[in-house]
Amino acid sequence: MDWIHALILGLIQGLTEYLPVSSSGHLTIGQEILGVSGEDNLAFDVAVHVATVLSTLVVLWREVEWIFKGLFKFQMNDETKYVVNILVSMIPVGIVGVFFKDQVEAVFGSGLLIVGIMLLVTAALLTFSYYAKPRQKSRISIKDAFIIGIAQACAVLPGLSRSGSTIATGLLLGDKKEKLAQFSFLMVIPPILGEALLDVLKTVKGENVFGSIGAVPLLVGFLAAFVSGCFACRWMINIVKKGKLIYFGIYCAIVGAIAIVYSLC
Repeated sequence: MDWIHALILGLIQGLTEYLPVSSSGHLTIGQEILGVSGEDNLAFDVAVHVATVLSTLVVLWREVEWIFKGLFKFQMNDETKYVVNILVSMIPVGIVGVFFKDQVEAVFGSGLLIVGIMLLVTAALLTFSYYAKPRQKSRISIKDAFIIGIAQACAVLPGLSRSGSTIATGLLLGDKKEKLAQFSFLMVIPPILGEALLDVLKTVKGENVFGSIGAVPLLVGFLAAFVSGCFACRWMINIVKKGKLIYFGIYCAIVGAIAIVYSLC
């Protein structure tokens, strides 16, 4: 992988991590088009995922500051309840990530065919959430947080959008658009960092995690993912507030169909 490949893939990761179109699916498609070997890309994937986490913290720093200020008051206030919801949402993805991630990858793989199928599932979920009109709730409950967490756990499948699954599930539950995107982006920070840590720990077992990727492509990919992630995060929050997810559903349907046809040719 050279720096141009890293730039393109970093931009893809940063944009698609927040847009409901599946970052893992688009990275697979991008790597396939660019002819970049997937075996040497683990270090790169870790770098760009950490970059998107940092972009979330930058864009939502006011919310993060609000959470920590309230949390350290050591009382059951709104901030503490928010943290409890995030912790509850992590339970399903934690179980899947630690105990079943390898089995899921072994069964479903990560090729273009499964990516295309899961993009169609993402399209259906976004479309359904757009037309459904559930009763609006005043806040995200613990039960809702757990169900949204289940949706995030399902997004371990390549092509099934993490942000699309969590936001669409929240909308179907009747959670308010104004708070849902922020919660969706903040709740994925611990799982992304945890997954990155597990990948890094593989080096301790002697696996060739870093492959042949040099420092320059890693740095370029990291910066590209961070800058594009900041842009996409702000944009996506506004899109959710306006309820324009149907257009991403159409996009996912088109890209998913193309990926399926391409994989079968």
